[in-house]
Amino acid sequence: MRIGDARGFTYLGMLFFVAITSAALAALGQHWSTAAQRERERELEFRGGEIARAIESYLLVSPSQPPVYPHSFDELLRDGRGIKPRHHLRRLYVDPFTGKPDWVLLAAPTDPRGFEGVRSRSEQALLRQLGDTEGGASRASDWLFKPTPTQAKPDPAASAASSPGR
Repeated sequence: MRIGDARGFTYLGMLFFVAITSAALAALGQHWSTAAQRERERELEFRGGEIARAIESYLLVSPSQPPVYPHSFDELLRDGRGIKPRHHLRRLYVDPFTGKPDWVLLAAPTDPRGFEGVRSRSEQALLRQLGDTEGGASRASDWLFKPTPTQAKPDPAASAASSPGR
């Protein structure tokens, strides 16, 4: 067998190798993209939840009744309504889908200047379908983050009086 005859087989082998490698890299890229999307969704859930908990904390320590909603993120970062300032939110979180702290503020029902929650500005579709929201959230902007209604704190004096003593 002459060396010149083997050149075509080597070329075909290399072409096959390049095609298989390209297909594998495309599949790996798709996997990485999906993993990055899932991570952004987890971050959105965490950051939105932190903001909702900060709003709830702000409402719980409100000196007025009915509670006053915050008017800006600055009030959650540093609440100066009391003698000692409170920090309901550690820092202003960035929306993981937009890369900026450009949350859409959901207007409070009792105070048009205040906000009762936030949502993402992004219209990107979610991989995870959320059935616990009204109609299900199929896009990042559909996922609303509001404080959960809390039960009234029981009065310790009333519970001590109603429990039998030893």
